[in-house]
Amino acid sequence: MYTYRKRTTDVNMDNQNVEARFSLDCVEQSGIGISGFSDEILLNILTHVPSHDLVLSVGRVCKKLKTLSLDKSLTNNVRLSKEYLASDDAVKQVVKELASEIQTLSMSGCYWLSGSTIDQLTRCKGLIKLDLTGCRLTSVRLSKILSSLQSLRSLAIDINAGFDSNQLSSESKATLSHVSELKQTLYTPSYGVVPCCTNLERLLLYFEIYDLTREGATICCQLMVGQSSILHYQNLQVFYVRLAPGEVNQTLVGLYLAVFSMRVPEHLRTFVISVPGNNPGSWPAAKSLLEGMAKNGALEALQLPKTWVDNAALQHILKHSVPSHLNFSRCSAFGNHLIHSVLNSVKDLRRLVSLNLSGCVHSLFTDCTWKAEEDIDCHAIEALVSSCPNLKHLNLSAAHYHGTPGSEEHLCATLAKLKSLRSLALPVCAVSDGFKSTDHAARETTSLLPSPLMLGLKKSTRVGLQTYKVNTEQADSESSCSFRVLLKGNPFLEELELTGSNFSSAMPRYEPAIRKEQAACRWAGQIGDSEVAALGGLAFLRRLTLAQLPGFLKGTGLVQVAMKCRDLQMLSLANLGMLKNMAYMPALIEALPHCKQLKDLRLEQPYINASARFFQALSQCHALRRLCIISRNGTFQSDAVMSFMDSCRDVIVCHMFMGGSLVACKSLQKALQDSFGTQRPALNVVIYPLLHEDLALVIRDMPLLHLDEITLFKSRVAEDPPHLWW
Repeated sequence: MYTYRKRTTDVNMDNQNVEARFSLDCVEQSGIGISGFSDEILLNILTHVPSHDLVLSVGRVCKKLKTLSLDKSLTNNVRLSKEYLASDDAVKQVVKELASEIQTLSMSGCYWLSGSTIDQLTRCKGLIKLDLTGCRLTSVRLSKILSSLQSLRSLAIDINAGFDSNQLSSESKATLSHVSELKQTLYTPSYGVVPCCTNLERLLLYFEIYDLTREGATICCQLMVGQSSILHYQNLQVFYVRLAPGEVNQTLVGLYLAVFSMRVPEHLRTFVISVPGNNPGSWPAAKSLLEGMAKNGALEALQLPKTWVDNAALQHILKHSVPSHLNFSRCSAFGNHLIHSVLNSVKDLRRLVSLNLSGCVHSLFTDCTWKAEEDIDCHAIEALVSSCPNLKHLNLSAAHYHGTPGSEEHLCATLAKLKSLRSLALPVCAVSDGFKSTDHAARETTSLLPSPLMLGLKKSTRVGLQTYKVNTEQADSESSCSFRVLLKGNPFLEELELTGSNFSSAMPRYEPAIRKEQAACRWAGQIGDSEVAALGGLAFLRRLTLAQLPGFLKGTGLVQVAMKCRDLQMLSLANLGMLKNMAYMPALIEALPHCKQLKDLRLEQPYINASARFFQALSQCHALRRLCIISRNGTFQSDAVMSFMDSCRDVIVCHMFMGGSLVACKSLQKALQDSFGTQRPALNVVIYPLLHEDLALVIRDMPLLHLDEITLFKSRVAEDPPHLWW
């Protein structure tokens, strides 16, 4: 049975999504055959069917579907990315039957496919765009593929240890000379194929190099002797760099940037350098680069490391720009002055659709007053909102805001004016009305804590699943007034992140796991169950992140979200309520069966009891693909995990970093891999003690796709320019 689910946008109806569902089986039962539908309708349905199913299944149903499954609208653009059930044999068959038709092929993240399957791409002579990010690729294999693809203009590849550009044939280099778009992920110090690409217009670089080898030896950043270092940037329009932490990555990016110190490309429109952490290092030629960009004129997207940001140079660059994306995350040294620079410098901000100011405001609190010395400047944000009516993605996380409840100048009231907003990241305290009344606080405390006199006399809780019924009217009256204004003004939000200003994940990438959490902002403690319940009003919500909400106690709001946000696909919950007792687990167990579209679930809490009841509830999330649990003192039941994986046949990622012994973790991991690895070619199981000293070595073996998208916690709103890659 194929189910069709389409979301379209009508600008004249406030971008309200229209959903249509029907089953071909139901149509057959009503007496209408497939032939009764127009080709246009059937083609629309088939665009939602995985490519390997089109070839192996749909095309064999009847002659009409066979013909339609070979329509150019379906065969010219083939996307195998995240088609986790596509085996080597299935992909080989797709390539064999569609080789002459495929013009765009995305295999990004297909880490499970064998080298022999990748070799089949030499059949696709007409390929114009090819994405092999995350695939098994050697320099010899790449040379053979490129030698056959003379029409190639866009390429994405990984550069792994052992890559040697001298192994590229003259034919493959000829192909690279015509490539105008290159996305290159580096796992070893190298220029990769960049020197061979003499007509680059778009260059995306991802530096994922570790400072140390597995044996603990220091990785040298010296590039291979004889490797060309001539980088051809003269036609460059897009230059994007994202670095993983590490000195080697910072040193290597300096070599890629050396060309800019001599000449800035005349047509450069996007310049993004994303450096993690609070110490991004410096680059001596940064000043000359900024001056060159200011002379060349309009930039459409800009992000700079905070040590590069010079207020005068920045204003000069923005003065001639008409930006659609600006990212100044972690530029805390400039604080609210950065917002004023944007307002005073850019002549027309109506084209700005993506803005990231995460961590730009440096806030300090005293233990006595908890009053910010510097806070989010609501007046500056109000001016920004007035100037940017088309803003769709806004990130104001990693800061503090303590506003006046009910005020028209409150940050929530200001943001409610952004009618085009689709994704938003805020600190938890920014949606708070401050401290609740004494009477309300007393009622809430009384409802949670039994009287000391009754302890020992209270009837024990009956074994079974507790059911939580939320009084909607009471929840509305008790929830933050400012938060309700925000949600009412932005009913079409698709992504929302509410993260405590002091939150830090216990799952870092390189360092040992964090053993102690920082205290949350006291204003954040006023955001709890009623506010989360109010999120149920966001009917189009797809991605939700809640982190460090100490006031989130019973978890009743999750049930409302699960029942009303029917399109929810990603849910990330971290450090909610009391850290030593995951009191919201019963409510989560009740909520999960309602999450019919949930694909990714990430849970992080110091104490998680992943019991049989939890996994039974989770097994009712039939769309689930990836599960990640982070809990340094957490426990799990191996039988329950095995039963869950057996029930949910489409789950391909199970990452559990919890407590327990190394032996128990490895035993469960092996059992899962042995039992389900054959039927699920993309299965990636990692069960490991969070506090183990070798955790970093385990992490480096995980597919970057899953590590970046679900395992590691980070804010993703307005992270990259829209439409960065096809």
